Amino acid sequence: MNICVIGSGYVGLVTGTCFAEFGVHVTCVDNNVAKIAALKRGEIPIYEPGLDRLVAKNVAEGRLHFTTDLAEGVHSSLVIFVAVGTPPGEDGSADLQYVEAVARQVAEVMDGYKVIVNKSTVPVGTARRVQKIMEEVLQGRHRFDVASNPEFLREGSAIEDFMRPNRVILGADDEHAVAILKDLYRPLYLIETPMVITNLETAEFIKYAANAFLATKISFINECANLCDRVGANVQDVAKGMGLDGRIGAKFLHPGPGYGGSCFPKDTLALTRIARDHDYRFQIVESVVEVNERQKQRALDLVLEELGEPQGKTVALLGLAFKPNTDDMRESPTLVIVRGLQQAGVTVRAYDPAAMETSKAELSNIVYCNDAYDAAEGSDCLVLATEWNVFRNLDLERLKSSMRTPTFIDLRNVYHPKRVTEIGFKYRSIGRPCGMEGGK
Repeated sequence: MNICVIGSGYVGLVTGTCFAEFGVHVTCVDNNVAKIAALKRGEIPIYEPGLDRLVAKNVAEGRLHFTTDLAEGVHSSLVIFVAVGTPPGEDGSADLQYVEAVARQVAEVMDGYKVIVNKSTVPVGTARRVQKIMEEVLQGRHRFDVASNPEFLREGSAIEDFMRPNRVILGADDEHAVAILKDLYRPLYLIETPMVITNLETAEFIKYAANAFLATKISFINECANLCDRVGANVQDVAKGMGLDGRIGAKFLHPGPGYGGSCFPKDTLALTRIARDHDYRFQIVESVVEVNERQKQRALDLVLEELGEPQGKTVALLGLAFKPNTDDMRESPTLVIVRGLQQAGVTVRAYDPAAMETSKAELSNIVYCNDAYDAAEGSDCLVLATEWNVFRNLDLERLKSSMRTPTFIDLRNVYHPKRVTEIGFKYRSIGRPCGMEGGK
């Protein structure tokens, strides 16, 4: 089978590459000439572990192609995946201009029956909208079906998520379109991947509901951590006790400075907007968004509190990306932390294994360092903001000896409080009173 993936950003590039690895012939289309030229040279525009090797392998084996020619991709393919951006508007709703433009452009160049698949995260009703736009352009010249196949790719482990997903959601009205998509995903039958076959609206809603629920777990445990700080409880033990209940589960019960990235912030806001557009208030998700924004500010306040008089002080920031194994700075809690510190007159020395280049588009006047020890040199406070593996077993004695004031704020609860304090640090973490058991 030949397929076309329109949009060579994070979702589109991973989707196209992984389908090629399944033996499908894939044409990736993007209107960004520079991006396509870079991909043809083997340069990957995003940071995703293992993706560069997989792209090179499938290009060399002739199954993965890149082009700016939309007609070329459409004519050669039975299935057209739409994987363009849906950024949030000022009111939180998803901006569908790129999805709608692609619908018109595909219809204009179609030469026969196609299955048009929305891979982008879109509001409920978008597939019907795409269908209507294409019908208006085609005027009955060619048959087509529209389907919804939302992605569930985690940055940093996207290839594994595609190759071994915990489910595949297929939304379509026509049985023929469902059969084609099931055939496309046939390699996953061997590992007994569950397939949820439903209608268009349900498939679109599942994506938002899943992300909003995971974001809810994060905000919930962050609220628990904040209360633990006040009552003397240990949030890691609280999370463990909760997570052992099979009805709850342990995943996403990890307190920190708040969630970020391209999905949770955008999707929670979009879901609240969808609700309001249908005369309903999704109050739980509205609270999740509010708690998350407050948690970012709380992380900043914790650092400022430990600095005392912040003017002229220096903070060593370990991690900039919103999570490990990505260079994504979108909605990262560190944006609030860095800007707040700089506004208070603090110099920020930072190190991140992947995100220092991407952070330059969002932040200025940061001292970028070679590693954690370089960042700590002469600092008054060390802040662990992103739990990269390289930060999990630091030489604490070496860090302490290079700092002006040995203060360590662990926003990810990576270290054991007793271990850090015995070395001579003043140590703060999230929801764990110093001296209590817990941590690593």
